[in-house]
Amino acid sequence: MKQSIICLSLFVASLSVCNFTQAQASGYHISKSFKVASPGGWDYPAVNMGKLYLSHGGQVNILDNTTGDSVGIISNTTGVHGIAFANAFGKGYTSNGRLNNVTVFDLKTNQVLGQVATGANPDWILYDEFSKKIITSNHTGGTLTVIDPATDVAVATINVVGKLETVVSDNAGKLFVNAEDKNEIVVVDIIKNEVLAHWSLAPGEGPTGLAIDRKTKRLFAACDKLLVVMDATTGRIVDKLPIGDGSDGDAFDPSTNLIFTSNGEGTVTVIKELSADKYQVVETLQTKRGARTITLDEKTHRVFLPTADYEPVQSDAPKNARPKMIPGSFQVLVLEKKG
Repeated sequence: MKQSIICLSLFVASLSVCNFTQAQASGYHISKSFKVASPGGWDYPAVNMGKLYLSHGGQVNILDNTTGDSVGIISNTTGVHGIAFANAFGKGYTSNGRLNNVTVFDLKTNQVLGQVATGANPDWILYDEFSKKIITSNHTGGTLTVIDPATDVAVATINVVGKLETVVSDNAGKLFVNAEDKNEIVVVDIIKNEVLAHWSLAPGEGPTGLAIDRKTKRLFAACDKLLVVMDATTGRIVDKLPIGDGSDGDAFDPSTNLIFTSNGEGTVTVIKELSADKYQVVETLQTKRGARTITLDEKTHRVFLPTADYEPVQSDAPKNARPKMIPGSFQVLVLEKKG
């Protein structure tokens, strides 16, 4: 009888292990790679209406996000960081870090419509559905520039202070901004154009990527080797989870409740939001070194990661020397579920 109980216990335990193992698999894998021949570095990618927009050196490359075929280019966007879309106005916007301005282009023709001056080194850019405004975070300027897409005029400058990175919106009047050097999230009222609060991310340091679950009101800040989950109503830190090194972006899929962090070391950390206050690292996917930024298509659930191939670091190179990018090797890794 005792032996039977032990065997039954072992059987139940083995089932639990199997279930746990199954829960650990996200089903994502690298399904393909899009090659882009033009030279230059990169920053944030973006998806819109079946197209993949890539910030790439002094231009934006536009690809069909299923086939990878080139469907257009936006030129003269020196130091471009990101791309945003005001679909209701039929316009796209690029944040040009070295030009201290935004390029406005027609979403149908890709024709450049004009430029709008911003603060110093505009980095992240987004369209806020609630206020119907385009916002840039000016990394070295420490400000947000607010642009009205109806007129393409800058209508406000919000003094946030700090080296600003990603901005997300709750679509209810508040913006949340990562201040990389201050290790905090700054809360902004986009209607009054003023700062409401500064929330510490400690022990998180160097926050760059930021995503939001508007349903559970949770913020996901990608810091150095750590994802910090924060209550978007109070600033309370809900959870802290380990991620890969060198993350410069993250993304949240509201349909699957999966969080992805793109880690420059060559991995993606996949985290499951089990509830508003409970999270679990699902798995670590191998990608490629340099794949540090990310975007997700909520319709197809595909994940896109720009990167390149690198030359080996020489044995006599200085400590922490960066490997050189192989010319012409720029590419986008596509992650999607098997089957």
